[in-house]
Amino acid sequence: MSEHEMADGMPKVIPPVLYKYRHFDERTVELLCADTVYYADPSTFNDPLDTKPCVEADCDVATMERTVYELVRRRVEDEMQSGARAVKYRGPKTMAHIEKHSHAAAQRMIDGLRYDATDPERCSDPPGPLASVLAYAIERELLKQYNKGILSLATRYDCPLMWSHYGAQHRGICIGYSVPQEAQRQLHEVRYGGNRNVRASAVAKMVLDRDEQARIAVDAAVLLRKAPDWHYEREWRLLGSRGVVDSPLEMAEIVFGMRCSTTVMHAVASALSGRVKPVQFYEMIEVRGTFELRRSELDVDELSAAYPRRALSIFEEFDALPGN
Repeated sequence: MSEHEMADGMPKVIPPVLYKYRHFDERTVELLCADTVYYADPSTFNDPLDTKPCVEADCDVATMERTVYELVRRRVEDEMQSGARAVKYRGPKTMAHIEKHSHAAAQRMIDGLRYDATDPERCSDPPGPLASVLAYAIERELLKQYNKGILSLATRYDCPLMWSHYGAQHRGICIGYSVPQEAQRQLHEVRYGGNRNVRASAVAKMVLDRDEQARIAVDAAVLLRKAPDWHYEREWRLLGSRGVVDSPLEMAEIVFGMRCSTTVMHAVASALSGRVKPVQFYEMIEVRGTFELRRSELDVDELSAAYPRRALSIFEEFDALPGN
């Protein structure tokens, strides 16, 4: 699959500019001035069903057991290697101990799941108790090991709901980004509706065979599907390492909300005035007599004439009048 295709094989047509709605705070100042972006932990999203997969047992039990085994082994190995690096233990004995312990932990997990499946109260309907237990185990391990962060972006700057929900009730800003060629591979369009199912066979291919197509399919099922009620967001997601990183996108414009204060507008415009590649500034205004919004180019010079101001100056002007 080329980098210009979605997981379903359809061409990926990326909008020329994508938007990030923000309330104005310290992190927003950092994003603007330092040209960084924040990849959020999906577990913090406001929709509890977002990025919460349900593994469908569509392959044989032996393959599912091997998948669980390998998922657990890799997780434990990574955790122990991180600990070893922290205390600077890197010798062959340490590595051998890690390998032995990770295999033992994986086997204990399999033994425990097999025992749980013998519970007579478990439903024996297809796919059967052991397959069901293994599917739940794959779900848990996927969530533990999906350490990717998500930068959520929108296709519109004029969505009233987005301004209300993410733009501090129209008091915030909307940052417009273009997407350079090298960043397009990690950018994906969110699909709305359907279900949260992830096929166990796809996870098995991803884990056991390191199949790239399977990884793309699992990523799409886990990270790129939302309930149809969120369709108004028209969301695109950029995947990366969690936390604040240098922006792989090109900041192109800033749109200020209808209720954004002129002092915030001035502060942002002044902070970005010396930027190597200038950005365009706009403010949202109402379309009179309708429920629509549109944007108008911001007169930065007019703002600069009013700010920064000194409050005592007006009193000093009165003091300078004859007779005072």
